[in-house]
Amino acid sequence: MSLSEKYIEEGEKNLLHTYNRFKIVLDHGDGVYLTDVDGKKYLDFAAGIAVFALGYNDKEYNDAIKAQIDKIIHTSNLYYNVPAVEAAKELCSVSGMDRVFFTNSGTEAIEGAIKSALKYAYTKAPAEDYEIIAMEHSFHGRSMGALSVTGNSHYREAFGTGIGHIRFAKYNDLQSVKELVNEKTCAIIMETVQGEGGIYPADPAFLKGVRELCDEKDILLILDEIQCGMGRTGSMFAFEEYGIKPDIMTTAKALGCGVPVGAFLMTERVAEKSLVPGDHGSTYGGNPFACAAVLEVLRQFREKDITGHVKDLTPYLEEKLDELKEKFPVVKERRGKGFMQALELNIPAGEIVTKAQEEGALIITAGSNVLRLVPPLIIEKEHIDSLVGILTKILQKC
Repeated sequence: MSLSEKYIEEGEKNLLHTYNRFKIVLDHGDGVYLTDVDGKKYLDFAAGIAVFALGYNDKEYNDAIKAQIDKIIHTSNLYYNVPAVEAAKELCSVSGMDRVFFTNSGTEAIEGAIKSALKYAYTKAPAEDYEIIAMEHSFHGRSMGALSVTGNSHYREAFGTGIGHIRFAKYNDLQSVKELVNEKTCAIIMETVQGEGGIYPADPAFLKGVRELCDEKDILLILDEIQCGMGRTGSMFAFEEYGIKPDIMTTAKALGCGVPVGAFLMTERVAEKSLVPGDHGSTYGGNPFACAAVLEVLRQFREKDITGHVKDLTPYLEEKLDELKEKFPVVKERRGKGFMQALELNIPAGEIVTKAQEEGALIITAGSNVLRLVPPLIIEKEHIDSLVGILTKILQKC
């Protein structure tokens, strides 16, 4: 029995079976490569599901969080701490938002965003039946609030009505949104680029139209940038490319580059009529350890111009993926923005993922027939060439 088989057998006995995990036990990483416990090396184009923007074993990042461990890891939000104050200032600066609440995950950020929108509406006119419009085929998380605005009935069907008063419009269909708006609509929530739903960027006319609708009706626009934000599309946050600004925004994943941390941010206008002491809280949210990671990530993004690197290399990545589409009939479409790309296939994508693992590459899916490519933001042309070579070898046999 190999080491991998040993750990997999033990894991199957003790871990709750909520994931159909691949038969890989990862041990360590370096740059854009991961190595399993048996010594097999993998080119990583999954990045922990769009988390490890800076790659693995980055010395500056490691040193920053080690230094914070030696100082203090946790204080609770009964007190201020320096990393949280500094990280809040930096994150507000790069996002253009005014206030931030740090969470432990993206799902918790969505929960906070929903509560903020409901409280904003309640402050203006107390009521318990305000509605939120979400999008079909969206994904926002698996806690009850986040699940309630996730536009996939399969995820929701076993868990009842959730928080209620949620209506679903068609993504990139402005008329379908307008048809759902009424006097009880307090917020519209969407991903700027749908991730789990298949990597669909918002159409500029659609997102601008929703922004105008929100302005006209005093409805809050919540943009979920948990996966598509933090430089993944070539801008710090994807909404910047549309010339609009949300009222509330959520971020996570690459915000901590491996340390579990998320955040929801809002404008001052929303903050003035939204959450007050006693409305929301988190024991671990914004602790010194997590915020030290955020600070280091933001520092590297700024000093190493990570977004500029994504912009510079995106045309090459898209060119190589488009060549796969032209060469292999099994590839129906290439779409995406920046380093958040999809190859839609006319066969199950899981087969390709498994074969790629055998060839030493990690990729993931976004739906049953979509390959999702969300690599570390530090990849170079040579890594793109390596992945395309592996996919070429696999696809020519399909």
